[in-house]
Amino acid sequence: MTEKSNMTIIGGTRGLGRWIAEHLNNEFNITITSRNKASGLEVARELNVEYKNDNIEAIQDADIVIFSVPIEHIAETIKEVAPHAREGSLLMDVCSIKTEAAEALNRYAPKNVEILPCHPMFGPRVPTIERQIIVLTPVENRPKNWFERVENYLKKAECEVVVTTPEEHDKYMSIVQGLTHFSFITLASTIRKLHINVEKSRSFSSPVYSLMLDMVSRVVYQNPHLYYSIQKNNKETTHAREALIKEGVYLSKLIEDGNEDDFVKNIVDSSDHLDDREEALIRSDRAIGMLSQKANVLTKSIGNEVGLKDLYSQDIHVGIVKKVTSKYVMLENDEEISLKISNVDILSAKDVFEWKRNNLKLEKFNLSVELPSSCDEKYLIKMFEHIDGVIDVEIAEIEQISDSLSNFTFKYTTFKKEDKEYVEEYVKGIGGQIN
Repeated sequence: MTEKSNMTIIGGTRGLGRWIAEHLNNEFNITITSRNKASGLEVARELNVEYKNDNIEAIQDADIVIFSVPIEHIAETIKEVAPHAREGSLLMDVCSIKTEAAEALNRYAPKNVEILPCHPMFGPRVPTIERQIIVLTPVENRPKNWFERVENYLKKAECEVVVTTPEEHDKYMSIVQGLTHFSFITLASTIRKLHINVEKSRSFSSPVYSLMLDMVSRVVYQNPHLYYSIQKNNKETTHAREALIKEGVYLSKLIEDGNEDDFVKNIVDSSDHLDDREEALIRSDRAIGMLSQKANVLTKSIGNEVGLKDLYSQDIHVGIVKKVTSKYVMLENDEEISLKISNVDILSAKDVFEWKRNNLKLEKFNLSVELPSSCDEKYLIKMFEHIDGVIDVEIAEIEQISDSLSNFTFKYTTFKKEDKEYVEEYVKGIGGQIN
């Protein structure tokens, strides 16, 4: 895909549609559509793409058309739009279920149009498609002019590309998504109906429980309508749910009947069926260890300044570390704030410096110093920049006092007024005479 093609995203104001428009804007001429004109125009202005209120009009010049609409509307939207696609164009969709979308595309798109149902295995929170899995499900008896270009484009972007059929995709998605979501949602519902105080339960929790609870929360905190659509529209999930419930009843009965041998055998057989056991232990150890690692770093920083970024709100908090527990860190700045360690990233010193430069009120000072006339301005600036607390510095004036001495006037900024005293002590320490 070396040429800049025209791409239309049907439903490009939210979710993956918006993500595609934002991240591919520099590589394609992008047009988005939306049922809500006000929202469509606002997003188009924000992303600097074109907006059209009419789906049919929007695809007239499109080389690539991507359908990014809710699963329950995908078939009817394809029926409306696909017959009007340009000859030789490519139609794709990004739904979580492929069979229904593939059948609709194959049925309604002209025979000279290529169709390539697609499932990006990530959500709109990811910053890049690098190292993300994207499933392509090409349909037989269709032109194949675009497939190789799409595959090469994704691989060049360092995506992991999986090529399969729509039917096989839906079968595996009934486990990867359907069974996983259903299990987590069932766990959350059970905890609620048992009237468990979740916050208190965390004080008793093992690392595995904390990690599991975070994964359950990650699912139930997101779009519940999407989860319902995946369960309802992927017919394979019916079999998966029924099998899960049946197995749960069976295992529970083994326990009630005191049948330890069969219960243990079931676990051993299941363990043998799962692959990469050693790697799974390593990966889970790493995930569990990340919380301890952050707590250890913060504990060593008690009494020092750190910057923490909230992973949910994206807010940045900079302050002195006062206290660290297994779950919380307390920062002190103008006021004390307690943050959950699992919800924050620790910023680098460079990132903290840049945040302070852009968000704090800076203190500005002038400083006149007698130094040898032979001093090189470039090295004086470098020296000044390395003084703790100094943000920016420039030499405003140089006045010759004698053959060997000059008066250098520096203009500099710091984060705090108290830094002025330290700067002056530093300059005196290297032999400067302050005027």
